[in-house]
Amino acid sequence: MKLWEGRLHKALDPKTDDFNSSISFDQRMVREDIEGSIAHATMLASCGVLEAQEAEAICTELKHILAQVESGELPIDQTAEDIHTFVEGELTARLGSTGKRLHTARSRNDQVAVDLRLYLKKQCDALYDQLKELVVVLCRKALAHSDTVMPGYTHMQRAQPVTFGHHLLAYAEMFQRDLSRLADTKKRMDVCPLGSGALAGTTYPLDRELTASLLGFSGASQNSLDGVSDRDFCLELASDIAIAMVHLSRFSEEIILWCSWEFKFIELDDAFSTGSSIMPQKKNPDIAELVRGKTGRVVGDLTALLTMMKGLPLAYNKDMQEDKEAIFDAVDTLRMCLTAFIPMVDTMKVLPQNMRKAAAGGFINATDCADYLVGKGLPFRDAYRITGDLVAECMEHGLTLETLPLETYRKYDPHFDEGIYEAISLDTCVNGRKVLGGPAKQNVEAQAKKILQVMGAGPAEKSSDKIG
Repeated sequence: MKLWEGRLHKALDPKTDDFNSSISFDQRMVREDIEGSIAHATMLASCGVLEAQEAEAICTELKHILAQVESGELPIDQTAEDIHTFVEGELTARLGSTGKRLHTARSRNDQVAVDLRLYLKKQCDALYDQLKELVVVLCRKALAHSDTVMPGYTHMQRAQPVTFGHHLLAYAEMFQRDLSRLADTKKRMDVCPLGSGALAGTTYPLDRELTASLLGFSGASQNSLDGVSDRDFCLELASDIAIAMVHLSRFSEEIILWCSWEFKFIELDDAFSTGSSIMPQKKNPDIAELVRGKTGRVVGDLTALLTMMKGLPLAYNKDMQEDKEAIFDAVDTLRMCLTAFIPMVDTMKVLPQNMRKAAAGGFINATDCADYLVGKGLPFRDAYRITGDLVAECMEHGLTLETLPLETYRKYDPHFDEGIYEAISLDTCVNGRKVLGGPAKQNVEAQAKKILQVMGAGPAEKSSDKIG
């Protein structure tokens, strides 16, 4: 039976019925649909629209239906048009005319809107917890590597020395912003549309604030048209997820590079790597590659949602059925990626000697050489030019700034003395950058501890980090 039968007297074409159906994907909202129905029935009774015993019977049976569905005793009928039709049909089959009274003062338009908000609020919490776990892993690993020197890059060229801990905390900052976005999205999502009806509310004396309170919302939507047609919360959550996936993808790209023999800064645990079907020596970072690849999928989900909504007049349109598959896929993909990504990062082996060896090449202490001359009174632009000449000299003779003789330094500028070698040592270069946000060991440790405190997770007493 279709909830809309009455006006139409001809059965829907079977193939069109399949096309119209949403049960295959909205069945995951069965709990939310029943929670919303229980709240609605309770409110109707409090307003005198339903008799108390009718509401009690409805609520009791709805709870039985949910328990049976979740236990597997009651399979969801895949021929039902949607999860709302299934639940109402099952309720009516058990309670007869009493079950039919549940839909009083309610439309599927406001029903699906409340179901989706309830479901996605829970998903916001789940995603928040996972991202928070990732931030904690990054901070603890950063503490273990607050003095592990590595080259920092611009344009994928060695630029200046940093530490591995500092690099990891850059991602911790990104994921903290993701947490903030999720929290903001949930706040704006936390509005109950139930009671908006199809688009114009109802003549029944509803207590919409009671319904909102029973369902744990902070309040009720203020405009019935907006209540049923708003999907900003889907767009916003999809955007949050897409940005988080971009952060994961950037991190994955670096992990893939770091695993290569050309870098060999880290080695992934065997549990998070795969081999080759033909090349026995291979150890592939497939998890990171999949995360990088799935980012495009999630960006596509966001694009689909934006495109679906951009031309819709108020209020509800069937186009909006397309919201669920896209937002569900985005949520599922990020959760799946984080489930694999977090332990992969937590168990990866860091190879500090290879990082330091890379940092020792590439003249990444050239800026510090120029700063040394500035400290002697030279204008920065003059110091910059002199240092550039010194780099060219080193390259011509196969030397580094550390191995360049003092007499050669003095040939380019008499201000150089023995202090230059201390000034351009990697440890000095890193730890001298004590400015807020810099890579000095004390900065990294302070930043990591501060974030861990905010996350409610103090530093681990003993790091589980693997160091090669």
